[in-house]
This record gives sequence, C-alpha cells and structure tokens, in this order.
Amino acid sequence: MQIVVSDQLSEAEAEGVRAVLAAATAADKAAPISEHVLLQLGPAVGSGRHLVVRDASEAIVGYAHTEISPEKDGPRTIVDAEAVVAPQSRRQGFGRALLERMGDADHLARIWSHGDHPGARALGARLGYRVVRELLQLRRPLTGADDLPELRVPEGVTLRAFRPGEDDAQWLRVNAAAFSWHPEQGRMTQADLDARKAEPWFDPSGFFIAEQDGRMLGFHWTKVHPEGLGEVYAVGVDPERHGGGLGTALTLAGLRHLAGLRLSAVGPNPNETGLDTVLLYVEADNAPALKVYHRLGFTPFGVDVVHEGPYADAAKD
Repeated sequence: MQIVVSDQLSEAEAEGVRAVLAAATAADKAAPISEHVLLQLGPAVGSGRHLVVRDASEAIVGYAHTEISPEKDGPRTIVDAEAVVAPQSRRQGFGRALLERMGDADHLARIWSHGDHPGARALGARLGYRVVRELLQLRRPLTGADDLPELRVPEGVTLRAFRPGEDDAQWLRVNAAAFSWHPEQGRMTQADLDARKAEPWFDPSGFFIAEQDGRMLGFHWTKVHPEGLGEVYAVGVDPERHGGGLGTALTLAGLRHLAGLRLSAVGPNPNETGLDTVLLYVEADNAPALKVYHRLGFTPFGVDVVHEGPYADAAKD
C-alpha cells in the first residue's frame, strides 16, 4: 500500500480517482465526495490536499481530500476531510490507513460519510471517532405541483434573475451573512463562485435574487442534476430580513421554476424544465428550516454525517 499526498492531481491520477468515485457511487447509491471536492479534481489548484491510495499493483483504490479548517480545538488544528475506498478494495486496511493518516495528536479530523455508510460507522467507532453532525437530504415530487402555496413576495421586494459578474460582490456579502454559522457555504469566495458559474449546470435564470431599492436581501440558487433531479441548491436571506416571509417566497419561486410553472412575480419561466423531483440538504438541527420544508411537502430521503476524532480514550477501548 502507498499513500501519496499532493497539492494537485495529475490527469492520470484524477482519472483514476474518478473511476473509484464512480464505482463507489454505483455500489453505495450515494456520491462519496461533495461538489466542493469534486471541483478540485481538475487542473485548478484548490485550498486542500489530495491523498491517493495505491495497492501493490499501483492501481488507485482510495482517495481522500483534506483542508485545514479555520476553527481550532484548543491546541489542535481541525482538518475537514472526505474519503472513499473502491468497493472491491474494502476490508483490506485501506480505509483505516487513510483515517490514521488524517488524525493524530496535533490534528482533529472531521470526515464526511455521505449516505452514512455502515462500514464507515463501524470503522470510525473502532478508531475512536464519533458522529458530530448530520446533514439531511429531503425530497418532494414536482409533478402536479399545484399543491404549492401561492407565491407572496413581501411588500417593496422584487425578484429577478442573478446577473453574473454584476451581482457577484453583493451575493458574496449576503451569502456570508446568511451562512456565517455554516462551515462550508459561509466560506465561499469569488473563486468558489466562479468555479460554479463555469459548471455546465449553471443557469442564471434559475438563480433568484430578492432586492429592495437596489440592495440584495436574499437569494435562491437552484440546480438541475444530469439525471434530471432539481435541487434547492442554496437559499439565503440577510439576517436583518429574517422573519418576514422572504425565505419562503424565495423557496417557492425556485420550486415553481423547477416545476415548469409560470411566476407572476418574475415572469414566464424561460426553461420549462418540468422536473419530476426536487431535493435539498438541511442540517438536522435546523428546526426553523425543517419546519418550512416539511410544510412545503418535503420528506426525508437520506443523511450524510461527519465523524470527528480520533478520541484517545475511545480508541483504547
């Protein structure tokens, strides 16, 4: 076994990692790494490090991505990580080697398990990790979406489509304020926004902006996945405008767009996507957001979790 750590993957390494990701996704019915990490597999140098695992034949059988978190755990540095082992290479020590490489006395690792894989739970428990965060995936059908509530925009507020370039600075301001508590979304930079605008799925007509007197107050960024799923990609409202119904209005605007309905407050839907299903992700402890989404017909579909550790006492048991 060999684990190679680098700041950037070669084309051949990226191809090998993508093959592992495809096999894991097919076997586990869940993508093993997030979009944020997937974007860093290309030629652009990101902010993290890549760990590529090769077996005795030098075939790539595992991968992890790590980033230093701005948070601290006392004297220890926190490392945010995502990891995967190819299905045919599991239960051979590759996963354990990756975890041991990422966590030591000077670092506290926080490692995602997308889909809450039972194997990851078992391995984490043996090595002294514990689950500290749950991210729920909710879904609802869009066919016959006439059960959606009427779209009511707060007085004085208008909805329009995002203007790439022109709206970037204001969007970054509102996003940072709305997600100041969020370890991933709240840290988005201009480079992160540019990377997503360059993706094939990016469509500004499905990126709704709420504004009043020229000032951005909130947004709903929708996404359409290649397999035909719609997504409530991100909904954010300036904290100064919480409690006025703006978040619900923005959510409904995006849902109606994805359902191919016409929006009286925005104008005709230019894409007529007409998708069957929409998904979203929400923190398991975000009670206000869950209340809104349940009221809009969303129900649980899956869960991603974060394992934190190792904890020396637990690892000795």
